[in-house]
Amino acid sequence: MKAVLRGAFTLFQRADTYLNFLEQVARHYYPRPVFWVQGNASYHKDADVRDWFAANRSWWKVFNLPPYCPEFNATERLWHHTRVTGTHNRYLADDGELNATLTRVFRSMQRRPDQIRGYLQPFA
Repeated sequence: MKAVLRGAFTLFQRADTYLNFLEQVARHYYPRPVFWVQGNASYHKDADVRDWFAANRSWWKVFNLPPYCPEFNATERLWHHTRVTGTHNRYLADDGELNATLTRVFRSMQRRPDQIRGYLQPFA
C-alpha cells in the first residue's frame, strides 16, 4: 500500500480500532475497488465491522481466510520476522519499550522492501 496511515500505535486491536483503520484506508482508496483479505480475529467478525463492510459492499470486497490456516496468511511471515528480530527471548520492561522495539523493526522492514517482497512472493 502506498498510503502512509497515521495514528497512535495500539497494543490491542479491537473492533473500534479496526474500524478506524478501515476508514483511513477507505478515505485513501474510495471510490476505487478494494479487495480486502482478512484473517479470523474476533474483531473481524464484530457486528459493527460486518455492518461497515455491508454499507461499503459496492466497492469494497471482503475475503475471509479459512480459520487456523496461517500458511494462507502472508502477514504471518511478517509477524514471524518481527518476533525473531524484535521480541523473541527479550525482556521488554513496559509498553513503551515494546512500542520502541516494534517501531524499530517495522522501520527496518520499510528500508528493505526486497526482504518483504521475498516473504510475500509465495502469495503473489
